[in-house]
Amino acid sequence: MKGSLIILSFFVTGLLLGLYRILPTSWLNFDYSLYVLCALMFTVGFSIGNQPETIRQFRTIHSSVILLPFTTIIGTWAGVLLLSFFSKYSLPDYLAVSSGFGYYSLSSILITEYKGAELGTIALLANIFREVITLLLSPALAKYFGKLAPIAAGGATTMDTTFPVIIKTSGKEFTIVSIYHGFVTDFSVPFLVTLWCGIK
Repeated sequence: MKGSLIILSFFVTGLLLGLYRILPTSWLNFDYSLYVLCALMFTVGFSIGNQPETIRQFRTIHSSVILLPFTTIIGTWAGVLLLSFFSKYSLPDYLAVSSGFGYYSLSSILITEYKGAELGTIALLANIFREVITLLLSPALAKYFGKLAPIAAGGATTMDTTFPVIIKTSGKEFTIVSIYHGFVTDFSVPFLVTLWCGIK
């Protein structure tokens, strides 16, 4: 929760600085987002490569939950398909935004690069909301929809920011499942967002 609020506060600060022209607009001529994106991709790769023990533990996952990340992806897209009938944006735009799966920092930069700042901002807020909702509603999700529900709701965040609340809610026996789910959905984000952004 704290991390989400920090990210959101940076966004609001940037918004206010832009609105009131406090910083020189010449700064916008430099493509910062590309370098930030490269740095993010580097840190993602480094964090995954730095956990060989976790990668080895993936072999212990029961076959019945192997498909969980894929059902999360399909379920997210199915929900977006319903919403797409009530907005000015196209279905591929909605699918690109939803394919962040809570990974707001990477997906919002990618979408801004491909589709512009407006849709990038929507992606940022939508993915922050997904994380915050998971943090707040995990107990209710586990109670009414089963122990895997908070993991599915958390998307790509289940191996980092929402991991503690998921383990507290669903139980320690879901540790590897949560990490596996986060790993797969996290890894899919740059590919799926780019795929949908490339469709007109």
